[in-house]
Amino acid sequence: MAEFVAEARDLIEAASEDLLALDDGAGPGALNRVFRAFHTLKGSVALFDWPAMLVLLHAAEDGLSAARAGTLAAGASGLVDLSLAALDATARWTEAIAATGTLPTGAEAESARLVARYRDLLAPAGGAAPAGPDPAGPAPDWAEGLLAGLAERPGGVLTALRYVPRPDCFFSGDDPLGLVRRLPGLVALRLDPAAPWPPVATLDVFACNLAVTLLTTDPRAEVEAVFRLVRDQVSVASLAVQAEGTQDVEEAEPASGPEAPRSLRVDAARIDALVALADDLAAARAALGEAVARAASGDDPAACLAALRASDERIGRLSAELHREAVALRLQPLARVFRRFPRALRDVARQLGKEVTLTLAGEATEIDRDVAEGLFEPLLHLLRNAVDHGIEPPALRVASGKPAAGRIVLSAESRGERIVVAIADDGRGLDPAFIRRRAAERGLGTPAALAALDEAGTIDLIFAPGFSTAAAVGAVSGRGVGMDAVRAALARLGGTCTVESRTGQGTTVRLALPRAQSLARLLLVGIGPELYGLPMAAVAELARVPRGRIRDLAPGAATVLRGRTVPVLHLADLLDLPRGASPPEARLAVLQAGGETVAVEVDRFAGRLDGLVRPLPGLAAAPGLAGTVLAGDGRVVLVLDAETLVGDGEERA
Repeated sequence: MAEFVAEARDLIEAASEDLLALDDGAGPGALNRVFRAFHTLKGSVALFDWPAMLVLLHAAEDGLSAARAGTLAAGASGLVDLSLAALDATARWTEAIAATGTLPTGAEAESARLVARYRDLLAPAGGAAPAGPDPAGPAPDWAEGLLAGLAERPGGVLTALRYVPRPDCFFSGDDPLGLVRRLPGLVALRLDPAAPWPPVATLDVFACNLAVTLLTTDPRAEVEAVFRLVRDQVSVASLAVQAEGTQDVEEAEPASGPEAPRSLRVDAARIDALVALADDLAAARAALGEAVARAASGDDPAACLAALRASDERIGRLSAELHREAVALRLQPLARVFRRFPRALRDVARQLGKEVTLTLAGEATEIDRDVAEGLFEPLLHLLRNAVDHGIEPPALRVASGKPAAGRIVLSAESRGERIVVAIADDGRGLDPAFIRRRAAERGLGTPAALAALDEAGTIDLIFAPGFSTAAAVGAVSGRGVGMDAVRAALARLGGTCTVESRTGQGTTVRLALPRAQSLARLLLVGIGPELYGLPMAAVAELARVPRGRIRDLAPGAATVLRGRTVPVLHLADLLDLPRGASPPEARLAVLQAGGETVAVEVDRFAGRLDGLVRPLPGLAAAPGLAGTVLAGDGRVVLVLDAETLVGDGEERA
């Protein structure tokens, strides 16, 4: 079942993409891929007792088969929408199966409604309308004996079938028992001679003389599908059966919370790399033990010290590599999240009567699985906002000189140990004056205080709880539960959210998120009694500069390093801490961040540390902080985000 769920998720995602491509006029390749996805799903579902799901997938397969045969146009009105609805139902049922092992309540009714829609769609096209669930009745004479002989009666509806193959069926390529084997729910089977056996001397061993009677839990539609090529030789009935000899069984509670089983698909090469590193680490540990034994036996202290240092460095390097490989197991491409949005965007745009194209970029960017899963809801809200609030109606866009179809770009890129996801649209943008008026109406500040805000501060008002720019509550927005929820969700993931907008040109929302928990090489620096960590990847060099070479230049300070002028910021100022006494020689950490070179003055350099940086939700909203790391003496050290720290400092200067 676990393998089914994993495969079903992939098939549903792939089929959704191809259905959207069909809607945009894609060729027969997309139609064939969709058909194969539904066919594979149906075959997998047939291994289990989920008749409602099986009947729906069979109906969808019939519809797509008619499109492939040309009796129904691939772009026919309703086929893509109906198939997407069938996929939606299948996706929900798959998640219910993953949680509880069974279909949810109401699946049978929903399946019947969708199957009926397929029947209506296919009937005028001359296609074979899928059979809906037939009402169960009394057992026919030919099935009564088989039903009475059941040791245990499974409750519910059984399908009874009597199959009398033609005598020459073997020459037609038929395999009667092969057809029977295709019914996974078989509960009873009887084989009788269709006619009295002739004398052995005249027996034709190539003539079939069988009458097959069977009972199965497979739904009638699926049984008829198996025997569709020999329909003139079969009789089928649906039987309502009362379970006998059953006992109540306590239903297991669905697994939930951190006890809940989860699985990962991992490239075998990554497992091999982990095993190799584990072997190397064991060898390094053995070498360390040998060095310790030599020291204990009184060998030359200098030689023992050198061996211990070498072992320590080797173990440290291997531990870091092992951790990186282990963390990489949890990384997954953002494509798995991004590709869920074209369908949602299509539905919202149609609902609002707008034309929108969505462009995806940076789908191969990898991020921690838990972060990716938590990112879906915030991104969905932002994309819905872009369509509802950002993109104008087609007529208004054309009147303003824009294409009728709005454009939204969803992109991702790596920036050091963080991932930046951006949603950019070419819509109407945010109007600061309107935001101030709406904020005043919602009591978010006095008119004077709101008027004093700069543009960035005004745009930040959209994150206030209860704020909405919608004129009225609609199907998509206007309830005042929006950007504040997005920012809160990002904070829980250890991320931040910023917005840039130009009136009439569009809006860009950027989400900065940690890629994963990672071992980082840090430079430890001190301000007063406290230590802070700067990522070594951002440190270009360390310098000691006489105080007289640092000049105060409005609006900040600068010095000359290696023939170029470099701005100088003090870490105490960046962290809103009091400065200590200024020594005659300034200690500068020269950072490369955001394409800029900036020198940051600290009180002291305190060495280097390799540690696991853990993002903390409580620090997510604090600018310049990336997380925490545990020092060797047990202290918790704050790790600084060089890019954000320097960017904020330059803005202040």
